[in-house]
Formats: sequence, C-alpha cells, structure tokens
Amino acid sequence: MNEFERDVDVVVVGAGQAGLSSAYHLGRAGLGHVVLDRAPRPGGAWQFRWPTLTYGRVHGMHALPGMELTGADPARPSSEVIGEYFDAYERTFGLDVRRPVAVTAVREGEGGRLLVESSAGNWSARALINATGTWDRPFWPRYPGQETFRGRQLHTSGYPGPAAFAGARVVVVGGGTSGVQHLLEIAPVAAETVWVTRRPPEFREGPFGEDERRAAVARVDERVRQGLPPQSVVRVTGLPMTGAVRAGLESGVLARRPMFDRITPTGVAWADGGSVDADVILWATGFRAAIDHLAPLRLREPGGGIRVEGTRAVRDPRLHLVGYGPSASTIGANRAGRAAVRDLRRLLATPPPAERVPAAAPATA
Repeated sequence: MNEFERDVDVVVVGAGQAGLSSAYHLGRAGLGHVVLDRAPRPGGAWQFRWPTLTYGRVHGMHALPGMELTGADPARPSSEVIGEYFDAYERTFGLDVRRPVAVTAVREGEGGRLLVESSAGNWSARALINATGTWDRPFWPRYPGQETFRGRQLHTSGYPGPAAFAGARVVVVGGGTSGVQHLLEIAPVAAETVWVTRRPPEFREGPFGEDERRAAVARVDERVRQGLPPQSVVRVTGLPMTGAVRAGLESGVLARRPMFDRITPTGVAWADGGSVDADVILWATGFRAAIDHLAPLRLREPGGGIRVEGTRAVRDPRLHLVGYGPSASTIGANRAGRAAVRDLRRLLATPPPAERVPAAAPATA
C-alpha cells in the first residue's frame, strides 16, 4: 500500500455493530473510508462470548442495516452465529476491514487532518468514527488484600463456561446481566456460590416499553453531554424477570449479599466479622470505554468522560463516538452510525482550511 492509499476521508476504528453500521452508511454516502479492527476475525466482541451463551439466549440482537440475520439455529453459540453474520455482511457490502490492526494513537496531523497511528502503519483522515466499544477494557475493582488471595480470580471477559467451576466455592461479584447469567450457570455444578453486589439489584417485571427505553437512554445521554463517563443502559433499566431468574430467586441462588470489605488469602470478609471461604472470585464488574488511543486529542472533560452531543465530540467535530454511552446497544449503534455519517457528510462537504483557496490579495497602488 502506498501513502496515497492511506489518505482517506474517514477512518473507522472497530468492526463491531457500531463500526460496520458506520461503514455501511459511509459507503452509501460516497465517503472514502477504511475500517481498522484489532480482533483476529469478524464478529466484534461477540466472537469472545462464552460458549454456553447460545443465540437463543441473546437479548436484543438487532440486525445490521441492509441485511437481516435469518435462519439462525437458537441452540448454536452466539459467538458462531453472529461472527458468521458479520463476516457475510462485510463480504456482501464489500467493506474494507483491515485486521488484526490495533490503533495505538490518534493525534493532530498536517493540514487539518487526523493522524491515525496503528500496528499496521499510519493513516491520514479528515475525520474519524470511534467504534471501539468496551470489551478491550474489563474493569477490575481493587480491594484490600486482593493480592493475598490464594485462589483464582477472573473477569467475566474470560468466563470459560460453567464446567470450569465444578466442585468449587465461587464468589460472583456484580449485579448486571452477565453476573446473573454466570451465577445461574455455575450454581448447579459448584460446591457453593455467593453473590455480592454494591447495590441491591432491580428486577423488572413485564416487557420494557418504548417510553421507558427512551427515558433510560436519555439518562445515559445526559451524562455524556456533561462529560461524565457513560453508564450502561442496562444499569439504568434494571434486569428482566425471566423464568430462570425467578427460579434463582426462589431457590436462593440469587440471594444477594452486600459488597465485602476485604479479600483474605482464603476468601472474602465483611466489616461486621462475617466471612466466606472461596476457591474462585469471578468479577462480573463490567467494562469501560476503550478510548485511550484518543488521549493525544485531549478530549476528556474534568468529569473523566468525553463530552458528546449525539455522536459528535464537542471538543472536536471531526470525531464521532458510535456505540458510546446512549448508543451502546445493537439498535442504538445502528442509528448512531447513520447519524454520525449524516453529520460528517455535512462537515466534509466544506474543505478543511489547508485545502481552501485563499482570497485574492487586495490590489496595491
């Protein structure tokens, strides 16, 4: 590839739902672009999901624009079904996805352009769509004594399935969807399970209405408009009361305990003197936005997040964050990709300062 081919209108970072949706709309808008994806194969974060998460158990998977996912076997692992779907999508629409390519930094380039540095060399772009999601940044809380624990600690990002916990005493930390799903899978094979969360979980009865969904998204949107780190929409909406969850509550598997105060060599302990022995601590504590490569652009606000309106970074209109904050869902990513491209099409219709023809100098006597 020569240097001319590395000059594009837009670089898209990430080839998950948000990145592929953005690339689809960029193609329809006639904007030259390339998609840089650090994963080894198509599928976004789905390719790393645990093997027992079958397609039939996936909540809220929304089709990519222009191509439905049809005829999928609900008993197959979601990682396989969605990975194959993403692969077919890239080939059907001829999307220019380069992988595995890790973007290491985005900084100011020449002539008002952005310089995108990566493991496969540099690209120069007039704008950038960041669609990196959160999977690459699992969040590990720190507690006193954590380094002394003689058992095994792992994060839900590396969850291998329930068989790995057979006969073990397991503490599951976290009140989100993954923590509940893991706990319900592990409990039948483990010797003992204990569930701890920072706050009491909220289980939602009945379907989630459109008005409720809009209100939840609006709460997350307000945070990113203020430059605060985004919360997940699921955290705002609560957990659905499924049949499996109801059975877990009735059996006592989902009997929640408050967060422990310290970790001991043999388990966890509370300030009131209570303790639990454990062989494994499973941290189902979520993820943070993977945006460290944007640090050279100095976009973070004092609150710790990037202030975003719609998908546009307030501090730099050349940069859009898709799948960040309120658009961090499959349907939200689709809509955000379309909105970001519509905004960039207007922005790029005006040449950057270095490309504008200067006004003629006034005549001198």
